[in-house]
Amino acid sequence: MPRPVRVLLFATARTAVGKSELAWNVPPAGIPASALAEELARAYPKLAPTLRVSRLVRNGHPIERPNLRVRPGDEFAIHPPYGGG
Repeated sequence: MPRPVRVLLFATARTAVGKSELAWNVPPAGIPASALAEELARAYPKLAPTLRVSRLVRNGHPIERPNLRVRPGDEFAIHPPYGGG
């Protein structure tokens, strides 16, 4: 059985979902990063606005193309804009 995608949520993404990590099942061939983001937005409606402005990262590398496939066992991180001072 394939391993789920490990979804890491930071800052406002973590607040919207209520936890810092999810295990998300995807097909064995994977799905485009944009489709995974859409699935997450449907499952967690409060996350949708944050996803629109977030940097998406697969296995430590920023996702530059929305059709890049996320496969079982990958790490998919959602990094909203950060502030601080």
